Amino acid sequence: MTTRFATFGAGCFWGVEMAFRNTDGVVDTTCGYAGGDVPEPTYEMVCTDTTGHAEVVRVEYDPDVIGYEDLLAVFWACHDPTQVDRQGPDVGRQYRSVIQTHGPDQAHAALATKQALEASGRLRRPIATRVEAAGAFWPAEEYHQCYLEKRGRTSCGAHLRSA
Repeated sequence: MTTRFATFGAGCFWGVEMAFRNTDGVVDTTCGYAGGDVPEPTYEMVCTDTTGHAEVVRVEYDPDVIGYEDLLAVFWACHDPTQVDRQGPDVGRQYRSVIQTHGPDQAHAALATKQALEASGRLRRPIATRVEAAGAFWPAEEYHQCYLEKRGRTSCGAHLRSA
C-alpha cells in the first residue's frame, strides 16, 4: 500500500483529528504544529500566539480507498471556514483555518473546492481558510494524540477545554 499525506488546520486539533480518524481510507492521523517559524514548538509555546504555528492534523491516507477531494469535503464540513483565527471558543492564530498542500495537485484541488464553496452561496461570510504549501510539521505532545478517543469521546464537549 502506498500512502499519501494531507495536512489540515481547523481549530482545536482534537476534534479535527477525530473527524479524519473516522473516515474510511485514513490510515493514521497525527496532531501537530505547522506554519510557524520556531523549530520544535511545544503546546505552551504555540499557545502564546507568538510562534506563528497553527494546530494542524497530518492525515495519512490510502489514495486507492479515498481521494484527496473526499478529505477536503471532511475538512470543509468539520469547522466554520469563515471564522478568522478562531473556532468556537478557541481564539488565536493557532486556531486558524488552513489547508497545507503537499504538491500542485493538492493545491489545485484545495483552491477549486474553496472557490466552489464560496460560489455556492451556502456561507454568509467570506471563507477565511488559507491554502499554502506544507512546510515543517512538528508532532504535538503525546497526550494530544487521539485525545478524544483515549477518553471515550467522539467530539469535544462543552465541558472540555480545547487544546
